[in-house]
Amino acid sequence: MELDLEKIKKAQENIKKAVRKTPMFYTSTFSKKCNCTVYLKCENKQKTGAFKLRGAYNKLVNLSEEEKQKGVIASSAGNHAQGVAYAATAFNVKSTIVMPLTAPQSKVNATRGYGAEVIQAGQVYDECHCKAVEIQKETGATFLEPFNDIDVMAGQGTIALEILEDLPDTAVIVVPIGGGGLISGIAVAAKSIKPSIRIIGVEPEIVPSAKTSMKNGKITTVPCAKSLADGISVSTIGDKCFKYIEEYVDEIVTISEDEIAHAMFQLLEISKLVTEGSGAAPLAALLSQKIKDVEGKKVVLLVSGGNVDIATTAKIIERELVLQKRTIRFEVELQDKTGALGALVSNIGNIGGNVVTIRQNSNWNEKGLEYANVSFEITVQSKEHGESILKDLEEKGYVVKLI
Repeated sequence: MELDLEKIKKAQENIKKAVRKTPMFYTSTFSKKCNCTVYLKCENKQKTGAFKLRGAYNKLVNLSEEEKQKGVIASSAGNHAQGVAYAATAFNVKSTIVMPLTAPQSKVNATRGYGAEVIQAGQVYDECHCKAVEIQKETGATFLEPFNDIDVMAGQGTIALEILEDLPDTAVIVVPIGGGGLISGIAVAAKSIKPSIRIIGVEPEIVPSAKTSMKNGKITTVPCAKSLADGISVSTIGDKCFKYIEEYVDEIVTISEDEIAHAMFQLLEISKLVTEGSGAAPLAALLSQKIKDVEGKKVVLLVSGGNVDIATTAKIIERELVLQKRTIRFEVELQDKTGALGALVSNIGNIGGNVVTIRQNSNWNEKGLEYANVSFEITVQSKEHGESILKDLEEKGYVVKLI
């Protein structure tokens, strides 16, 4: 069975009643930053929060009645689990999802909420996959592959049909790569409609399985590593996918963990979009100038999903504010007398600093009992604003040290 435009158009018909046509919008801020016309295709607004529902639903459509009666099974730590659970419930088919013991509880609860039976086994994906295969052999349920399946690829390819329906003169589509199913479907659809379009894949530099395979001309397994873009942390791409990646994908670039975190922060602050690491990967590649020859062209970035743990998002926000020096941590030597701390806090507030935390580190310092070191964390409007606050404090006679 081959993947082609006809099969992808058929998938679009199969899924149209259950899957949203997700929004795509122009962003002037990122367009100016990157010197091209940037659009965001927001699959984080899809049902279940990611693109995976498209492929899972199309796969369910193509199962025989006998296969549906036996149920379906999948192994996943997140998006595929939720997509399969939702699609199976829509067809009144029993679904079993094996998830690792380390999967975030929010994703486990969401998968159960969509109607699946969740079994947790193993610490990592490979271990829970082995458990799923074991259960599949016992029950005869159909195993739903997350990417290495023609029907799944066809479902994911419907995204490209939507992009070109909304923006026919798209010049470049940037797509995250994990196992390869998403980019395979998109590349086949887009290149079949518009052969001149460029398809660029993006993956973490700590798990460069697709780029390494392309370089070697054969599927190559790379050491497994856990990236912030966990949805595309795949050590071996699918063999069925590799065929289409070789033929249709123009280039694959890699991005660092810092670049992924920065892009997630930028999408949240500027575009008001909550994204997971893999969803922010295309913007990370564009912002870091890994993608060349896009000046003046219309570039669509696929925001593939938004299922990120809220604690991770909080860490990224805190980290980015510190890196941008919009959160400043410093220590002040303060005379230990009534009103001294209150006066310092007032000084900071009067020049626009917002005090987040204060901690007196000791009741004395090297000068003796009459002095204490007090640490502060404050938020400011910009790096320049923070520098002006520190300068103002020093001019008032305070001894300030960054920490």
